[in-house]
Amino acid sequence: MAVKEGDEVVPRLNKVIKAARSARVPVIFTRDWHPADHISFRAQGGIWPPHCVQGTPGAAFHPSLEVPAGATIISKGDDPGAEAYSGFQGTDLAQRLSAMRVSEVIIGGLTTDYCVKQSALDALQAGFKVNVMEDCVRAVDVKPGDGARAISAIRKAGAKIIDSSIAVKQMASTQQ
Repeated sequence: MAVKEGDEVVPRLNKVIKAARSARVPVIFTRDWHPADHISFRAQGGIWPPHCVQGTPGAAFHPSLEVPAGATIISKGDDPGAEAYSGFQGTDLAQRLSAMRVSEVIIGGLTTDYCVKQSALDALQAGFKVNVMEDCVRAVDVKPGDGARAISAIRKAGAKIIDSSIAVKQMASTQQ
């Protein structure tokens, strides 16, 4: 699904990914992985056009996003009858993070007002400290201002809103 200026986050995300890998910090990718008859699609009464359909080019990560070989990829939204905006919803993401002894997450990606917001809120609910890189997210803005309202809700819930340069510095400090 097209998100205005969504590709602009990729170079910044790549810098954070590189810094995390250098610091040996886990990097986990989440993705929508919808069946062709997913409930969120207009043909099934949902609000969205078909997007991120399993096995199609539209479900692939952006071609410039540097996804390391062997990266952990969490697929969500693969139940045709259930919405899943959060990377935690219907997945084992919380358990995986706990098993890796992760206590704090840094989130970037698309879309601020849906997947990023719900993932951040669910991460807080699961007991993780949460940072959202505001320069590494973009909103779909179904209603103008949805993205800004999402950032406000994320902040109000207890997450920190940061810039990707702060995330890179945090990674560098773990190496020392």
